[in-house]
Amino acid sequence: MRSLRALRPFAHREYRVLIAALAISIFGSGMWAVAMVYEVIHLGGGPLELSLVAAAGSVGLVAFVLAGGIAADRFPQRLLIIAVEGANLAVIAGISGLAMLGWLQLWHLALGAFVLGVGAAFFFPAYSAILPRILPPEDLLAANGMEGTMRPMLQQAAGPAVAGILVAALSPAHAVTGVAVCHLLAFSILNLLHRQPLPGADGGAGPEGGAGSGARSGERAGTSLLHDLREGVSYTVRTPWLLWTLLWACISVLFLIGPIEVLLPFVVRDQLGGDSRMFGFLLAIMGVGGAAASLATASFPLPRRYLSVMMVSWGAGSLPIAAVGIMDSFWALAAALFIFGATGGMGMVIWGTLLQRRVPPHLLGRVSSLDFFVSLALMPVSMALAGPAAEVLPVWLIFLIAGTVCPVMADELAHPLDHQVESLADATAPAEASGAGQAGPKQRGVT
Repeated sequence: MRSLRALRPFAHREYRVLIAALAISIFGSGMWAVAMVYEVIHLGGGPLELSLVAAAGSVGLVAFVLAGGIAADRFPQRLLIIAVEGANLAVIAGISGLAMLGWLQLWHLALGAFVLGVGAAFFFPAYSAILPRILPPEDLLAANGMEGTMRPMLQQAAGPAVAGILVAALSPAHAVTGVAVCHLLAFSILNLLHRQPLPGADGGAGPEGGAGSGARSGERAGTSLLHDLREGVSYTVRTPWLLWTLLWACISVLFLIGPIEVLLPFVVRDQLGGDSRMFGFLLAIMGVGGAAASLATASFPLPRRYLSVMMVSWGAGSLPIAAVGIMDSFWALAAALFIFGATGGMGMVIWGTLLQRRVPPHLLGRVSSLDFFVSLALMPVSMALAGPAAEVLPVWLIFLIAGTVCPVMADELAHPLDHQVESLADATAPAEASGAGQAGPKQRGVT
């Protein structure tokens, strides 16, 4: 029965179309991560050139993610998703053609990576906003769990593996062509989606829907982009559970990402005597943990105290990271990363569902993009600080701080919100009574 719960979204035709295209697209993204690296090397580039190409994609993503959220609330999400996939197809097909003809240059790859980053900035808010329009509330948890299961399996494992085989057997250009084929298939499938109403035009879905919500799209058409951005930020600031969770996420990203991305390879080398293969295998284990936990979360009803479960997952799940700096056993480190990946995956599935069920539909794109922006903006800061910190502090102390700050802050930020979140739940309960009987009152605190 629980496995059937995870598959319930597939009963809806629109979801089947969307998830099939998404699966193929993220598989292609995983292929691109490897094909791009070896294409740079094939052109004579080294670490500097590779970092420039990778940075171009990150710049495109960070620079446009807020605009992507505004667009997701202004325009039909279906058209945005199709347009992004079409742009991805055009970019990758162009790079593939240039590579096959021997005309490809490094600046082509950098420009392509930038456009792909911009596309991702528009895709993710639109995807988050369209799910509540094609699925009933009780199926959103399973849908988010399915995505959380697919992404590490396809983007971090299967896609890179297939690209590696193509590069070794043929050439990087053939791997890029394989990526283009993936985007062509995804683009073709997405065109089977039925038209959706404009955001806010369905007349009252969501906790703040009402008789006047159907006019919101028309009202936004005459507003500026800055006004739309201020509206999303204002809603976030005056919504306690949302604001404090995002602030906690800032702390989490700042303290955890740098040590894991920058210092973990040196832990593998210095404490375990391992190499890049061991490091890659450990990252794969972390991804498997996230995929398994996402699928498990999708197989159960949304927990009654789901804010508590989410914060316990994120907070307590980071505790094993505190011991990474003193571990000298591969299996102990693998277990710590598996737990970290699993609890992170569980929390993210609940968080995505919470946004889709509690944020008003006409604001969901902007709030999702703000959530995304918070994480993206501090990732490079965290990675930039990790190296200098390791010059003045022992690695074990850095991991100890990283693994203990997040649970402490999760507890501190929780308790002031309990009463307010309960009030929000009481106020919005009638809006969910028809399709979300398994969800209880929202609790922000950790018990």
